[in-house]
Amino acid sequence: MARRSYDQYCAVARALDTVGDRWTLLVVRELLAGPRRYTDLHADLPGVSTDMLATRLRDLERDGLLERRRLPAPASVQVYELTARGRRLTPVLTALAAFGADGLGEPRPTDAVRAHWFAVPLIGVLERLDGLPDGVLEVRVDESGFHLVRSGGEFSYADGPAPAADARLALTADVCVELIQGRRPPAELLADGAAVLAGDGALARALRARPADRRPVPAGG
Repeated sequence: MARRSYDQYCAVARALDTVGDRWTLLVVRELLAGPRRYTDLHADLPGVSTDMLATRLRDLERDGLLERRRLPAPASVQVYELTARGRRLTPVLTALAAFGADGLGEPRPTDAVRAHWFAVPLIGVLERLDGLPDGVLEVRVDESGFHLVRSGGEFSYADGPAPAADARLALTADVCVELIQGRRPPAELLADGAAVLAGDGALARALRARPADRRPVPAGG
């Protein structure tokens, strides 16, 4: 089936020609965490049909945003992962998450929830903190978790616990919504026990600091 186009000589229109279809950016959201199997993608995209997911994966591969590869033995399974061009959509998703955060009221009865869906908006929150050093932050939201890696001033994330974390943050989904909506800063949530942070290195100290106290912390400190 031919791809529909807005037929407008405009950078925004060209971008939407590529990623404006339903489910496309949510597939990208899932792949930001790293390579995923088809079954994993389908499990974490509740509501998408198998035909639709296969179509979106083909579209993204055709447009150079993802690629397929086979993991070495003993896994020997096919996975999908973002290309460098696909990863350039990270700030797009971060901006969309910031825009959409205000629409997160009480979860609707039909809403699916995954802990790692909080990773992208949380990256947006952390990017706005001054003086945050590089490091690995493990985040646990209710019973599941993921970890964020800041390297060279840029964030990435992956599912599951970190092999070696500089700081570990535990909070509920409700508290995480407060955080990404900007209703309370990290230091306040930590001070009153709504969130719990383990670790005493530079990253943990920077997260505990209030805005007036926060300043660049040497990475080795």
